Amino acid sequence: MVTALFLTDESPMSRPLIVKPLVLPAAPNRLVAVDRAVAELRRGGMVALTDGAEGGALVLAAEGVSTRQIARLAELAGCAPQVVVSDQRAAALGLVVEPTHKVALVALAEGRCADQILRLIGPFGVTTGDSGFEAMAGTPPGWAVGAVALAKLARLLPAAVAAPTTRRFDDLFELDAADILGYAAQAARDLKRVAEARVPLAGAENCRVVAFRPYDGGIEHLAIIVGEPDRDAAVLTRLHSECFTGDLLGSLRCDCGDQLRGAIAQLAEAGAGILLYLTQEGRGIGLINKLRAYGLQDSGFDTLDANQQLGFDDDERIYLPAAEMLKLLGVGKVRLLTNNPSKVDGLSRHGIVVAERVPHVFPANGHNEFYLRTKATRSGHLL
Repeated sequence: MVTALFLTDESPMSRPLIVKPLVLPAAPNRLVAVDRAVAELRRGGMVALTDGAEGGALVLAAEGVSTRQIARLAELAGCAPQVVVSDQRAAALGLVVEPTHKVALVALAEGRCADQILRLIGPFGVTTGDSGFEAMAGTPPGWAVGAVALAKLARLLPAAVAAPTTRRFDDLFELDAADILGYAAQAARDLKRVAEARVPLAGAENCRVVAFRPYDGGIEHLAIIVGEPDRDAAVLTRLHSECFTGDLLGSLRCDCGDQLRGAIAQLAEAGAGILLYLTQEGRGIGLINKLRAYGLQDSGFDTLDANQQLGFDDDERIYLPAAEMLKLLGVGKVRLLTNNPSKVDGLSRHGIVVAERVPHVFPANGHNEFYLRTKATRSGHLL
């Protein structure tokens, strides 16, 4: 319950303020808890992850961690810290990990300092082969999987420094690892329309932009609606993941800017359609990590291998938000503008009928030929 102050109809000088209770709907506590943990991690704070019968751990983001923080972590937990990395990063480091394990735990010998941890997490230093580290035996606990997932949500490198503990700390923020793993799906299902405006675009003057926000106040996605789509028919639709460098700066390293502007032009030419602008920069790894991947690409890795060297899947995007946005717009069937079969599968899996895949191809330039060839040969894009 929130208490609010209201002025009476009479002059505030003549009568005192009246206090009335204002009851607001309860927010999904699990979403809010994960959002707060993300903020703690990004500012270098420590969080406590619990995992039912498997206990829990105190966790710091591995990126930017200091030797002082590591010492404090060990002091509070009462044991030596460990580093948790994703299975992709473990493979890059030559660590032996069971195929079913999503993460690998590496024990830190006494005296390990922050710059040595950087050898484990990259993106600089060791990138492949024998790293001199060994993965701990056994199945990693659920809190370890949650720690890496939390770092991903924070758009940090997918690694954490953690110390198992059964202690409870009143001054540390605590959450369940299961809530982290279910966060993306829950946030997508809680999307609401929060704003709408007419926004004439170059080449598509009859256009509206609709904003969608999850209940917890997280990042917004946008729908660009051209004309008046017939929702009883298959609506021409494009799913476009944001790309700051391509969409805004006109980067030649990718074809994102061409795809964005080309899709809007094609929707206008068709008379109507929808472009969903999804805040999933860098295939879901975030702008900073995308720039790190670019650096690795400049040293010889292709776009998929660069992501995996950093510890990410080659594509971290999910398409449940897009499906939920379409449902909120009253659209259940689409003609999808894409060369990516994964988008077709993703929408279909979440209840949207893809009546047709409409090709969406643009010429390569001297800077993105290797990138496009990789998408075709390794990601299955139909170029």
